[in-house]
Amino acid sequence: MEEFAEWRALGRRHTHRGHQIFWRDGGGGPADTLLCVHGFPTASWDWHLLWPGLCARFARVIAPDMIGFGFSAKPRDYDYSIADQADIHENLLRAQGIGRVHLLAHDYGDTVAQELLARDADRRAAGDSSLVIESVCLLNGGLFPETHRARLVQRLLASPVGPLLSTLTTEGSFGRSLAAVFGPDTRPDADAQRQFWLLWCTRHGHRNAHKLLGYMAERRRHRERWVGALREAVVPLRLIDGVLDPVSGGHMAQRYRELIPNPDVVELPVGHYPQLEAPKETLAAFLEFHSARVAPNGIPSGDGVAGGES
Repeated sequence: MEEFAEWRALGRRHTHRGHQIFWRDGGGGPADTLLCVHGFPTASWDWHLLWPGLCARFARVIAPDMIGFGFSAKPRDYDYSIADQADIHENLLRAQGIGRVHLLAHDYGDTVAQELLARDADRRAAGDSSLVIESVCLLNGGLFPETHRARLVQRLLASPVGPLLSTLTTEGSFGRSLAAVFGPDTRPDADAQRQFWLLWCTRHGHRNAHKLLGYMAERRRHRERWVGALREAVVPLRLIDGVLDPVSGGHMAQRYRELIPNPDVVELPVGHYPQLEAPKETLAAFLEFHSARVAPNGIPSGDGVAGGES
């Protein structure tokens, strides 16, 4: 728990719509900025096992806790949306004077990354280079609403009983639900489970679960925009997928191959959290992606967006 406490102690604060957003800032590598976008229901802490390796590669690494998550504000009277979470990331980058960025995203963060990529395409079409996305690497997430196999608890939380169920969530029920999406041999230990729970329930965040889960309906509503952003991307893309994930595992990776031109997919024999279940392999696949397909200035190397199976 000492490392967990240090992660929080070293965090910085950014104000968004009057609310405090926690974020970590690191780096020291030779070049480029990396933005790490976490998933549901966890936080930027998800990246801690990759953090030293990421900081050794990139001059700047930024990882916020989105509003409603982790150590950031969790207001009850708030309109949580993917667009607003994308605003948080863009505003933070602009506040830091960053105009070019690579993305590494997971789960809920994949959807935020899709919206950021769609906005990047809009800016490019308008000749606006004020904020440029240079590459995108995605981990397990609901990229396609038709392949997202929501857990029963997620479906219940998104239903009319969601507000009540949110308040009744316990550490035990939360832990069992989260562990079920990990691979059978890579499930979190008791300390990790405790950390996940603290991230979720601090500031009574668990009471907002039903509101945050509105992203599932948003994915259906904005499918054309968000899937289109991947299909029409002009920057390098890679998917690193834990194929044992019951929510967005091998079946989602197969759909990715069907829909995305020249798909670049790396499959790992783990569950929903590759960065926690197989951190060495995930980091290696991510760094290889940047070495092989992304030049130092963010321009695709070799054959542009074309990729290949790894």
